[in-house]
Amino acid sequence: MNFPLIAPVIMTDHPAWLGGAGGRAVRALRRNDAIWLLESQLTSKGYVVTTTRMSGSSSTPAVDVVNPDRLIGPAELVGPLRRAGSVARWRNPDLWDALATAIIRQVIRAGQARKLYRALSREHGEAVPGMPKALPLFPKPETVLALPDVEYARLGLAFKRNALRAAADAVLEFSGKWTELHPVALRDELQTVPRIGPWTAGAAVADLTNDYALYPFADLAVRTWARRLAPNRAWPDAEPDFGRAWSRLAGTQLSDWTLLTLAWGVQHAHNSGGTAL
Repeated sequence: MNFPLIAPVIMTDHPAWLGGAGGRAVRALRRNDAIWLLESQLTSKGYVVTTTRMSGSSSTPAVDVVNPDRLIGPAELVGPLRRAGSVARWRNPDLWDALATAIIRQVIRAGQARKLYRALSREHGEAVPGMPKALPLFPKPETVLALPDVEYARLGLAFKRNALRAAADAVLEFSGKWTELHPVALRDELQTVPRIGPWTAGAAVADLTNDYALYPFADLAVRTWARRLAPNRAWPDAEPDFGRAWSRLAGTQLSDWTLLTLAWGVQHAHNSGGTAL
């Protein structure tokens, strides 16, 4: 077990995070040959997160802490982000999981994507040693390729079937090469896989690296939370126009602005009893 990390906000956007009573959340993830368990608990000092290696020998998954006090921009936008405090987000160390998660998230809301991801994990994922069956890892690409059409339909994933299979094939063939690529090159390379477009590739690489300048920052989630942050601001309606406006506002801090805004949205949705977009 490693020393705990303490932060005002833990970004729990990834569907593998499972929430519990009293501000507790847990997540299992795979890093090379190891399985790691992240456990977050809300305390008077903030969220305290411990990382425990459950099997294997790989090093600790990387975490980034983004401090909103560094943001430069209009007070109506940066003020709420600063008040929310620093955000800790763990990088997804599993390329396959990041890509599959982005595929499942395509064109549907986060709440529905979370249900589908968890259903596939629960039915066909790898068990975490020493943990309840309710906390499995996402199934490996070989497992996803072996599932029959009827099983995808039963789990509500028929629409995602071909994209998941294409991605699983590609990961098994190219993952060694892909893990050596610069993030921008990886984003481009992922788009050579059938049914993987700019949104999916950008979301997957952002999940892997925490570089949210590579995230599709004009998507519905960012647009929605930006409008909630600054409802009196004249935001462009069209996605391309919003993207240009957001990029101009953020400047060289595009990654921090985007990650902090999405984290603020997740927290806002949880606090209001809703779900993130």
